[in-house]
Amino acid sequence: MSLSVQNISCHRAGRAIFENLSFDLNKGDCLVLRGPNGSGKTTLLKTLAGILPSATGEIHCDPAQISYAGHLDAIKAQLSVRENLAFWAGVYNARDLDRVMSKFDLATLADRYGQTLSAGQRRRLGLARMILTDCQIWLLDEPTNSLDAEHAAVFAKSITKHCADGGIAVLSSHIDLHIPNTQTLDMADFAPSGTIETDPFLQGSFS
Repeated sequence: MSLSVQNISCHRAGRAIFENLSFDLNKGDCLVLRGPNGSGKTTLLKTLAGILPSATGEIHCDPAQISYAGHLDAIKAQLSVRENLAFWAGVYNARDLDRVMSKFDLATLADRYGQTLSAGQRRRLGLARMILTDCQIWLLDEPTNSLDAEHAAVFAKSITKHCADGGIAVLSSHIDLHIPNTQTLDMADFAPSGTIETDPFLQGSFS
């Protein structure tokens, strides 16, 4: 399992977000994205996930192995906590639903509807969904937002275990999660040199 990014650039609304960005990750690697708001962290993660296209460059990975957790939690408001997770368990043929619920203290919320959950509870459910998929490449955009210190630590341990088991993680975070052996990518190193005039939705490629 690997994730290789070669010279990708991303443009939005006629403006370059970042240019000529490259990195290579292999089994067990964890990459933390750094940079101020607007530097392209979210754009990069969405591009890696296939949600947004790149203007140039190539991304080499198995898209079926990607699990993305963004600012929205992909929760169905009309379903209960258990029903939300059961839906994704069915999609990915996962069998660890109860274990994942226990890990994120969701068992007592099992019958609560998604629309009644607090921001922190929704975030825990969203992260539990991502872990349940058992995908090998995790893409995480500020995953600890709305989490208290206890649950942020639980999730940091989950990332550590995921990488120790041979998975790959790419994340942005405004706090230090104390994940061992992380690599850092500073988005400022790939800041654009000027304004562009090309189509902002040119097609990137996965292979």
